[in-house]
Amino acid sequence: MSIQVFGLPVSRGVAIGRAVLVASSRIDVAHYFIDAARVDAEIERLRMARDEVAAELSLLQRDLPSDAPAELSALLDVHLMLLHDEVLANATKHWVRERHYNAEWAVSAQLEVLARQFDEMEDDYLRERKADMEQVTERLLRALARGDGGSVSHPAAPRDFGGEDPLVLVASDIAPADMLQFRRSVFTGFVTDVGGKTSHTAIVARSMDIPAVVGAREASRLIRQDDWVVIDGDSGVVIVDPSPIVLEEYRFRQRQSELERARLDRLRHTPAVTLDGEAVDMLANIELPSDAAAAVDAGAVGVGLFRTEFLFMNRAPGDLPGEDEQYEAYREAVLGMKGLPVTIRTVDIGADKPIERMSVSELRHEHVLNPALGLRAIRWSLAEPAMFRQQLRAILRASAHGKVRMLIPMVAHLSEIRQTFESIARAKQQLTEAGKPFVDVEVGAMIEVPAAALMLKRFLHYFDFVSIGTNDLIQYTLAIDRADEHVSHLYDPWHPAVLRLVADSVAQANAMGKHVSVCGEMAGDVAFTELMLAMGLRSLSMHPAQIASVKQRVLRADTRRLAASLETVLNADDPMAAAQTAFRRADGAPPSTALGAATLQ
Repeated sequence: MSIQVFGLPVSRGVAIGRAVLVASSRIDVAHYFIDAARVDAEIERLRMARDEVAAELSLLQRDLPSDAPAELSALLDVHLMLLHDEVLANATKHWVRERHYNAEWAVSAQLEVLARQFDEMEDDYLRERKADMEQVTERLLRALARGDGGSVSHPAAPRDFGGEDPLVLVASDIAPADMLQFRRSVFTGFVTDVGGKTSHTAIVARSMDIPAVVGAREASRLIRQDDWVVIDGDSGVVIVDPSPIVLEEYRFRQRQSELERARLDRLRHTPAVTLDGEAVDMLANIELPSDAAAAVDAGAVGVGLFRTEFLFMNRAPGDLPGEDEQYEAYREAVLGMKGLPVTIRTVDIGADKPIERMSVSELRHEHVLNPALGLRAIRWSLAEPAMFRQQLRAILRASAHGKVRMLIPMVAHLSEIRQTFESIARAKQQLTEAGKPFVDVEVGAMIEVPAAALMLKRFLHYFDFVSIGTNDLIQYTLAIDRADEHVSHLYDPWHPAVLRLVADSVAQANAMGKHVSVCGEMAGDVAFTELMLAMGLRSLSMHPAQIASVKQRVLRADTRRLAASLETVLNADDPMAAAQTAFRRADGAPPSTALGAATLQ
């Protein structure tokens, strides 16, 4: 029977495929595809883990005190029986052999299947055995974690191990470390139970240019492994087991979308110049050095944001990248851009992008109640001075290979600025003493805290340029956790306060002759292109997949006419409606009016 699940549309388009479920667990489970050559080794890991758990359970049973309740021994017998059940063992091996899941993923996938079967049993006693299965499974996962070969550093090259059928990913949530693995893999779409329009999962889905729906609440419970699923990334609807008529309608929409992308692709290397002759820099946001090739291919004239935190994520404790490893990564990105400028942001760890070891925060708190307001971004870097100087030296060394700019995230205090420049000076001195070449680089600030926007005139005496990070600026201005679907309806890029902060920041930077750009999600959303141009922005940084559609809006725009309507939009109670009316008059064509266009593109 076909069912519909509703969530938040975060990445446009239609995806059709079989569901791959990433089950939730009280234990962190690595999810990645393995190469065919590793299948037997992964199955051997399963066997060894099962033998280890069996030995543990047998030892527990043997050492039971004489006065222990008989039920306890019987319970251990049940766990041993479940552990040695051939149906469970063979089914788990199936996920490894047929889908090429790693061992941990195979165990959690089979737990998901069995948990549903237990839930559907009519007998109360049998239904309650689900808890036993979960306990045995978690013992297996712990044993796998203790064994060798379980690192997520062995993902396979992108291939479709699901056979001819496309795959879509369904999960309660997807950790950033897993997203780093999945971003280059076989999935044609994502569905998650939780998350907001600018949560990490949503941003990565948009960066992969694939349809996604987040905040779908019960999706991972209602959808089963291998169900046929349609993800409507335009309206936020997920259709499970669609009828043939519905399926054909969505396949038609897929074909139309592919034709539109092919048409936009012809604009890749067309200069982005408005009708009145204003050149606009179309820059790319990248997360890994290898993304530089996609940026060049998409027609980007530089990298406006290199998110270096992805080099730090998905690493074992004590294995964070050192200076040389970072230098090689930054050098690869600089060379990959073939002489075009690269803006490298210092690490923005914290909030929804944690790493395995944060020594300062571990000393102060084991749990952070609100990481978005805690030790993150420049605060974390300044609290880890040795690690910060390592990154600064690596960035400076990369500058010897091309045009590099340095971007500092989440600055809010003059004291932070002074400490940052002291650290940069110290890093330069260390490189000079070591005889390592570098050139002086421009240093810019991310404007993503209201305090920074309000203090911008003073900040600009220190910085060479600024980049407005709209995702966090909206979050902090409106006091909205952008990853929380419970308040996602209040996350509003069109809020007058947000627009005023952006417009004033652009005006102040332009007045002082300092370069200003926007690198948040608003830059890649065609609904905001005319507004950004009206504000005086001439530099937009976005994922490479978004460049062509935004460039099309730029080519059709007349900035002088748009600027004349700016104050009308900024002073309106409903800026979105005012923009659609005012900019229609200015250019003869309205901004995108697609459902929820504010953050979907």
